Amino acid sequence: MANRTDTMLAMVLTSPHHALEPREIPVPRTAAGQVLLRVKACGVCRTDLHVADGELPDPKLPLVLGHEIVGTVVESGAGAGRFRAGDRVGVPWLGWTCGTCSFCRSGRENLCDRARFTGYQLDGGYAQFTVADERFCFPIPEGYGDVAAAPLLCAGLIGFRALTAAGDARRLGLYGFGAAAHLVAQVAVGQGREVFAFTRSGDLAAQRFARELGAVWAGSSTEPPPLPLNAAIIFAPVGALVPVALEVVEKGGTVVCAGIHMSNIPSFPYHILWGERSVRSVANLTRADGQGFFRLLATIPVRTETERFALERANEALERLRSGKLQGAGVLEVP
Repeated sequence: MANRTDTMLAMVLTSPHHALEPREIPVPRTAAGQVLLRVKACGVCRTDLHVADGELPDPKLPLVLGHEIVGTVVESGAGAGRFRAGDRVGVPWLGWTCGTCSFCRSGRENLCDRARFTGYQLDGGYAQFTVADERFCFPIPEGYGDVAAAPLLCAGLIGFRALTAAGDARRLGLYGFGAAAHLVAQVAVGQGREVFAFTRSGDLAAQRFARELGAVWAGSSTEPPPLPLNAAIIFAPVGALVPVALEVVEKGGTVVCAGIHMSNIPSFPYHILWGERSVRSVANLTRADGQGFFRLLATIPVRTETERFALERANEALERLRSGKLQGAGVLEVP
């Protein structure tokens, strides 16, 4: 690599509610235990929108967004030995944990109170280079190109954790058919489940896409499915969908809220919760989730539907996501 004084192009958030600014900033230095990555692709996630729109509080500022990073190792910091120069790795949302709290010691590092997150408290992948703690990087499975692999790092991992939280539900509802749902649907179908896809009202393209991926039914989120569901996962950040989903989940079923941010859940009558139905959230991910998900992809390969954008078009990609115009996942290709 060129000397340490070199700069790189990055799309920088200077303040919530403002467009990202293209800037030339210094290539980051590796600290102990970190790897320096040349970014090849970075997914555009709804969590990036929540940060940019001020819905997640107190981000590091200025900030490089992006936590679905695929890159190649350029060099390693002191004590970092998991990867070699040239290895292709992925960087997820969970970027660091303390390792000593009760959550970390009980396999629930996703709940660590001191956790730091990529593209939120740590600079992410909307840039030509980034650094990451090697412990929280994943080798990228062969068979996935850089762009195709990027959505696996959050949409895939969070979707997998949400699917696990839904239990062994055979009839599974997915509310919001975007980046995460289109991957979860393929996994669920591969496991022999029946998928029912719920989209924005009148979004016939998303409904058609869901059927192409194996959904047995697709319709508006305001429509009841033809059969009661065993479980439902809500990916859309819309709290009003919680009572809607409860009403179509049978007794003993689970409604999983998979987003990091959701609008307020309205009050609802107790009888739609009664019958040992449950509502639960999914927070972040663990490294074990990543290991389990990538093992699963060896037996149930999934196709990532992507729309590509140059790094400099990051604002356009975020706006298309905000307006619901993306099918599948948006991915920045980094020169």
